[in-house]
Amino acid sequence: MKYGYARVSTQGQVLTSQIETLKAEGCEKIYSEKYTGTTKKRPEFEQLLSILSEGDTLVITKLDRFARSAQDAIATIKELFEKGVRVHVLNMGIVENTPTGRLIFNIMSSFAQFERDMIVERTQEGKAIAKQREDFREGRPKKFTKKQIEHALSLLDEGKSYKEVSETTGISKSTLIRAKNKAKAAK
Repeated sequence: MKYGYARVSTQGQVLTSQIETLKAEGCEKIYSEKYTGTTKKRPEFEQLLSILSEGDTLVITKLDRFARSAQDAIATIKELFEKGVRVHVLNMGIVENTPTGRLIFNIMSSFAQFERDMIVERTQEGKAIAKQREDFREGRPKKFTKKQIEHALSLLDEGKSYKEVSETTGISKSTLIRAKNKAKAAK
């Protein structure tokens, strides 16, 4: 049987592209999940590995969807080969259980880990540079300006309800409550 595996790293990402690609490749059953590749906890992948048996084929779109590290990839591929499972990485080809096939897989796994490590390193460097700026703020940018919040609070002070102010300004009730409490604390 031909099984597919699709994974994205965050809840905000979509699996559609990978799933469509796996369907086009003829996968009869597709397992998918939203977990970062750095975590060991990938329940769908673990379940898939437990049901694969001799003669089955595991199809994945890209090598980095398969394993957390080169070491993890090598261990997983070895386990699959021992079960008699074929592995097809679509952007790489069928991984052969031969000395050459394993060598190519090991090299490609190392490159995938290197690429991931470089992304992490560049992200950390960028963050360190940004932290040197005077106006640096950690986290997501504020959705509303100080002026917008002040306007919304003035509407509340005029006697409008949270619901009315929220509908008028687009600022959620919880944000309004936090802003009001912060304003009270500042007085």
